Amino acid sequence: MELCNITGLKGKVTIPGDKSISHRCIMFGSIANGTTQIHNFLSGADCLATIRCFRELGIEIKVESDYSSVIVHGKGLHGLSAPEKILDVGNSGTTTRLISGILAGQPFDSKLSGDESLNSRPMKRIIEPLTQMGAHISSILRNGCAPLYITPAQLHGIHYDSPVASAQVKSCLLLAGLYADGETSVTEPSLSRNHTELMLKEFGADIRSTFEIGSSKATAIIRPCEELYGQEITVPGDISSAAYFIAAGLIVPDSEILVENVGINPTRAGILRVCEDMGGDITLLNERTEGGERIADVLVRTSKLHGTTIEGDIIPTLIDEIPVIAVMAAMAEGTTIIKDAAELKVKETDRIETVTDNLKAMGCDVTPTEDGMIINGGRPLHGASIHTLLDHRIAMAFSIAALVAEGTTKILDSKCVDVSYPTFYDTFEQLL
Repeated sequence: MELCNITGLKGKVTIPGDKSISHRCIMFGSIANGTTQIHNFLSGADCLATIRCFRELGIEIKVESDYSSVIVHGKGLHGLSAPEKILDVGNSGTTTRLISGILAGQPFDSKLSGDESLNSRPMKRIIEPLTQMGAHISSILRNGCAPLYITPAQLHGIHYDSPVASAQVKSCLLLAGLYADGETSVTEPSLSRNHTELMLKEFGADIRSTFEIGSSKATAIIRPCEELYGQEITVPGDISSAAYFIAAGLIVPDSEILVENVGINPTRAGILRVCEDMGGDITLLNERTEGGERIADVLVRTSKLHGTTIEGDIIPTLIDEIPVIAVMAAMAEGTTIIKDAAELKVKETDRIETVTDNLKAMGCDVTPTEDGMIINGGRPLHGASIHTLLDHRIAMAFSIAALVAEGTTKILDSKCVDVSYPTFYDTFEQLL
């Protein structure tokens, strides 16, 4: 994909459904009794991997040709069937970690494996606490990564103090807790995205959350239940996908973009706070709550941005948006410091390295650190060949950078956007 400098992005866009919520709709619907109907499901490769896995586990899932409706015929907490082959999770860390919690409580053996990138990502973070619960789960290659092998075991409720704020770790243990013999709780150093807690409650689970007074620590608590019950769910637009259009609206000259139906769950909406801290002209319109999730239309206009410091508890609420935030920082006046984000190293790529290498290639003054980066903004960017390393968020973030860079920018392996946003480049054409 080749992109050039432009001005004047105008109009409104509706982005695909939230990736995190789409995954969970399929999983929870599969282990619920009755039918779950999902509207605005994200048809990205990661979410399709979740559908593929649950079909292998004996669940009937009907999909409209345009994914406007997905119907999951759930079989209850104990209705899954033994898969006939290794479950292929593709490139999806969410599928891998969350489904492991469900499979740990099943009366059959299962194996999980993905592509080369997925099979290099750390899985000890779920293997160790699941083992504490009594699960029989192991890394087949004994390297702490997938492929994973899970065999039947009696699970026990535990309290787990997670060293990282990770929705995937938390969700894995809460799902395993549905099959345990007592209460399971997970305490995080700060609250990670809470879609699992909100949605499981809608499905009928006995789940609650608490916060420590005077601390940022958050605890999610679940008790085993007899059944979950199918729901009708409209998935809000994914704020991680909206982030690219928000950034484009702020940094491309003479632009005004309305991004409709965006999920603004506070555990996900850190990018909105950062944009405001940087001086961005952002207005939330038509705010409402549906299915426990907050939603709004986001209006953005070209703004003169300035540097800021991004650290601490806000990091889990914007970890996936840091690549595009770094692009905004490159265009802002002054210095932006991003820290406490070492989690970037274990995403689809080491995003500290891939972001800083590609920004340097475009002429940005940026320095990587152990847990983030320092960006001295305000320098003109120029076109370059962007090495995505098949990371969808790198491809999309630097597509935005290309819009404000002099000359032509070539996004290598741009097809990788299909992981989370198959229509990404088509959507941009609506604004030209």
